[in-house]
Amino acid sequence: MPYRTIIEPFRIHSTQAINLPTREDRDKALGRAGFNLFGLHADEVIIDLLTDSGTGAMSAKQWAGMMVGDESYAGSRSFYRFLDVVQGITGLPEIIPTHQGRAAERILFSVMVKAGDVVPNNTHFDTTRANVEYQGAEARDLVITEGKDPSADHPFKGNMDIEALERTITEVGVERIPLVMVTVTNNSGGGQPVSMENLRAVRDLCSHHGIPFYLDACRFAENSWFIKLREPGYEDHTPREIAAEMFSLADGCTMSAKKDGLANIGGFLAMRDPLVAASCRNLLILTEGFPTYGGLAGYDLEAIAQGLEEVLDEEYLRYRIRSTEYLAEKVSAAGVPIVRPAGGHAVYLDAKGFLPHIPASQYPAQALAVELYKDGGVRGVEIGSVMFGTVHADGTETPAAMELVRLAIPRRTYTQSHIDYVGEVVVSVAERAESIGGYRIIEQAPWLRHFTARFEPV
Repeated sequence: MPYRTIIEPFRIHSTQAINLPTREDRDKALGRAGFNLFGLHADEVIIDLLTDSGTGAMSAKQWAGMMVGDESYAGSRSFYRFLDVVQGITGLPEIIPTHQGRAAERILFSVMVKAGDVVPNNTHFDTTRANVEYQGAEARDLVITEGKDPSADHPFKGNMDIEALERTITEVGVERIPLVMVTVTNNSGGGQPVSMENLRAVRDLCSHHGIPFYLDACRFAENSWFIKLREPGYEDHTPREIAAEMFSLADGCTMSAKKDGLANIGGFLAMRDPLVAASCRNLLILTEGFPTYGGLAGYDLEAIAQGLEEVLDEEYLRYRIRSTEYLAEKVSAAGVPIVRPAGGHAVYLDAKGFLPHIPASQYPAQALAVELYKDGGVRGVEIGSVMFGTVHADGTETPAAMELVRLAIPRRTYTQSHIDYVGEVVVSVAERAESIGGYRIIEQAPWLRHFTARFEPV
């Protein structure tokens, strides 16, 4: 039976007005921001798909929970509610709140990683990679071959290449691999899921060599839903049951609660090893706060606890994944090259296929992202050589494996008409793709340059 119209499984209780800047306004804004979409004011954006991190709408129950938040410095009641929920979902005993996911990464890698180490992942995302490299270690991506090909059709393109992981362990030695990490879903690779079979294979290999195995779990619920939909034997399992099995395979995780925590801020570290947890808490006290608030207000802990319960609801996940798929179908039907199949939280446009005349050295994904904003005020984000290119000491660059523009859909924020509008903007830009030119960087930072770099047209 064909899909019926997607309906949001919620009613809208309050609204925020959207500004509608003119094309002239948008051109001026781009000039001021150095053609970097991170530099735009939010009021200069019509549809904001820069990120799904912390940009979603919270539920009435989350807002109500915030009203009873306990702001005690130590031993907050809200912390213990948060603790019960996180332990109940993950089964991990040591839970350490942080103000967001990158803080969890910073603490974990500061404790576990040293200069000269190698940290394998299916694909590191930007802050994960930066925090590994800040320790003087190598962040090595080992996603399967299909995960590097936007057009390849594979149900679990986020899977780690197990043979490549085994070769890496043999090549560098167990003593130089402090942990193996798998990102679920694989954000940098198109929001693609990882199968339970693959997670089990990573677990078995890590156990054989005595290497800790961690999840970057910020989209664990979406990954669980893909397993339910696509992996034989899991169709009758609930998302909560699948999530519990995923976490049972890991020694710990980092989590940004701004994604599948359905909250506007927050994150956590969770693990089994009490000695590692003790070292992490010591660092937490230096940089985040006391271990029962970890840089968060009590009301934030309440919002996260409620959000983690809501995100595993099957009706929410069905709507979430189907609405993203709907946008992918809309632009794909017009011949726009995208990462297939559709990811969980975003549609990824293949800028290399979209703008084949622009070389990687002129950042085609950045050019495409700028053009989407010019055309219709839609703000996406470049996930290509600006974000993941390797800059060498002599000034040359090795480009990223893929040149993508991510259109990340905030949770419970936009309606189907907003998504239809985004599709129309993408198709409009595609119709004049040959006229679009590239960009050069004129100013950049040594770390995470995509946040603050300035560009000019070539």
